[in-house]
Amino acid sequence: MGGGKIDVYMDIVSLYSYLAFLDLQRNGDLLKAYNVEVEFHPVLLGAINVGSGNKPPWSLPAKAIYGAHDARRSIARFPGLVIQTPKDLMAVSKTIVPNRALHFIKSHHPPSTFLTTLHYLMHLFWSPPNLNLTLPENVAKALLECPADFTSSSLSTPAVAAQSGQGEKKLFTKQQVEEIIKGTETPQVKEALKKATQEALDKGAFGNPWFWVTADDKKEKGEPFFGSDRFHFIYKFLGLPFQDVTLLPPGGKAKL
Repeated sequence: MGGGKIDVYMDIVSLYSYLAFLDLQRNGDLLKAYNVEVEFHPVLLGAINVGSGNKPPWSLPAKAIYGAHDARRSIARFPGLVIQTPKDLMAVSKTIVPNRALHFIKSHHPPSTFLTTLHYLMHLFWSPPNLNLTLPENVAKALLECPADFTSSSLSTPAVAAQSGQGEKKLFTKQQVEEIIKGTETPQVKEALKKATQEALDKGAFGNPWFWVTADDKKEKGEPFFGSDRFHFIYKFLGLPFQDVTLLPPGGKAKL
């Protein structure tokens, strides 16, 4: 029982990618116990939309209205999480620089450093005052200020924790940040982002988060999953024990 891999294709501009990341981090130890590897692949959501012929949900009025309700309900699954949508989401959606930076960090630093950076950049993008990460100088500023201990387990309310001086020790030195920003302009890093985005498209992606899941007993039969609310299907595919949605009888109490 168990064993396999979850490849997650995601862009920091995707709110549901942020929520999926938090969910996977919250269950990270359990997934490791079942020998399930999780790997995050930064991609460009805009390119996936274009490549698949999809359109942003807010471009359809009915979807935009429903989306507000769906986002509110999805965010509520993470008590204390403070989310604020950028005033002009389209204007800040071209996240080429931060995604390239993430690829550089992924290939030059330990996995824990990559995950901490990914978490911090999503936090800055989606939490007030919503840092514009399309600008290289803002990405550099974010990396310089990233706390070394910025993790899901150490945060109750991310915005409050970030403002309270949490993480006096920083994740990167000034020299390392300079190397990362320079690295975003190298052919290798540019190609890494393009390759990850195309890989997602080749696996059928039309949005984010896009999962490609393989099980140890089904290595030749990987399957795609879409969205931050499909983990019960993913766990079933991997053969993991989980508690599905269960309607309780009158007077019944939910199990925490």
